[in-house]
Amino acid sequence: MTALQAQPDLLTLAQQTRTAARSLASQATEAKNQALHAIADALAAQAPAILAANQADCEAAQRDGISSALYARLKLDEAKLQSAIVGVRDVAKLPDPIGQIQLHRELDAGLVMKRLSCPLGVLGVIFEARPDAVMQISSLAVKSGNGVILKGGKEAVHSCEALVKAIHQGLQRAGLDPNSVQLLTTREETLALLKLDQYVDLIIPRGSNSFVRFVQENTRIPVLGHADGICHLYVDAAADLAQAVTIAVDAKTQYPAACNAIETLLVHQSIADVFLPQVAQALQSKQVELRGDAPTQQILPGIQSATETDWATEYSDLVLAIRVVDSLAAAIDHINTYGSRHTEAIVTEDAAAAATFMGQVDAAGVYQNCSTRFADGFRYGFGAEVGISTQKMPPRGPVGLEGLVTYKYQMVGAGHLAATYAGKEAKPFTHRDL
Repeated sequence: MTALQAQPDLLTLAQQTRTAARSLASQATEAKNQALHAIADALAAQAPAILAANQADCEAAQRDGISSALYARLKLDEAKLQSAIVGVRDVAKLPDPIGQIQLHRELDAGLVMKRLSCPLGVLGVIFEARPDAVMQISSLAVKSGNGVILKGGKEAVHSCEALVKAIHQGLQRAGLDPNSVQLLTTREETLALLKLDQYVDLIIPRGSNSFVRFVQENTRIPVLGHADGICHLYVDAAADLAQAVTIAVDAKTQYPAACNAIETLLVHQSIADVFLPQVAQALQSKQVELRGDAPTQQILPGIQSATETDWATEYSDLVLAIRVVDSLAAAIDHINTYGSRHTEAIVTEDAAAAATFMGQVDAAGVYQNCSTRFADGFRYGFGAEVGISTQKMPPRGPVGLEGLVTYKYQMVGAGHLAATYAGKEAKPFTHRDL
C-alpha cells in the first residue's frame, strides 16, 4: 500500500477534510496564491512520475478494452499536463472570490447588514478517467477556500494518486493542511461518499450520461452537473458555407470525446444540395461516420440512415447525425426537443436569424459563427472549471470559482431589538445602501 492508499475510514477522512477546509477558508488571498504556485511547481517537478503513472493506467485500460472516448479522456500526455499546470497558475491570477461584500446596507442608525461571499465547504467530485480534472478542481478548491474529496475511476487510479501526491507536496510546502484535498480509490467509497450529506456540501460528477444520472439518483447532497452533452450546429440559409464547413469539422473532430462536441448537424434545405457534399467530404476525411435523415441520404447516398435514437444520442466519438430542416424555427424546435441544454451554435450572416436562435434556444451556451468547443472554463478565462452545468439555476455552463461560493449575512447592531420596529409605534427602517 502507498501512503496515499493507507487512508483512514471515510467518515474520519470527511471530518479531516472539513476541518482542513475551515482552516483554508480563513487564509488570506496571498497564502492561497502561494499554495497554488507551490502546487504547480510540485506538479512540474513530478511530471515524469505522473506521466509514467498515466502510461501504466492507459496500458491497463487498453488491455481491459476501454472505449475510444474514455481512453481519450484518460490519456494525459506531456502537452496536456503542461497545459493543466498553466491552468493552476492562471487560477492564482484570478480575483479572490471570498470575502467580497455583495450588499452593505444600513437598516437603521447603528444597525448595519452585510452580505459576504464565503466557501461552500467540502466538495465531492466523482469522475470517470479524466485525471486532468484532479488539477483543475483542486486548484479551484484551494482558491475558493473549499476542501475537496476526489474519486476518480478505477482506470485512472495510478494517475490520480501521482497527481494528488504532488498536490499534497505543494500544500505542505506552502504551510497549508494537505487534508483539504483527499483521494478515494474504490467503488464502495463512491457509494459511501454520496451518503455523507453531513460533511459534503456539493457533489460534482463528471462522466457519461448513465454515470451522472446514477449519482443524481443516489444522493441527498446537491449535485452540479449535466447528464448529456448533446450539442448541435445549425447551418442557416444565410451561412458562409466555407466557414460552416470548418466550424463543423472543428466542433465534431477537434476532441470528439468532449461533452461540447456536436452530435447532430442541422442544415437548411435551401443550401443542403451545395453544403452537404462539401461538409461530408471534409468530415469523412477525418474518419467521421455520417448518419442522415431521408433528405440527407438523397444528397449523400450511401450513408447510414439516422433513427429517432440518433437524435437523442451523445456519441462522444467520430459519429455525426445530419438532418435537413425547412426553417430556422424547425431547427430551434429540434434543438429544444433533443438537446441537453449544453451548448448550441448557428452559422449565419443574418443578424436577425442569429438573434432569434440565441433568444429561443434553451441552452447554457448559444453561439454564432464559432465552434461549440469553446464551451470550456479555461477558454472562458476562468483558469479552469469544475464541470459544466446544464441546470437552469445558477451556476450554468462552465463552472469556475463563482460556482464554488455561497454567501452569508452579517449583522452588527448596538442593542437593537426587533420589537422596536413592530406594532403601532413601529420605528421605520432606513434601508440605506452604504
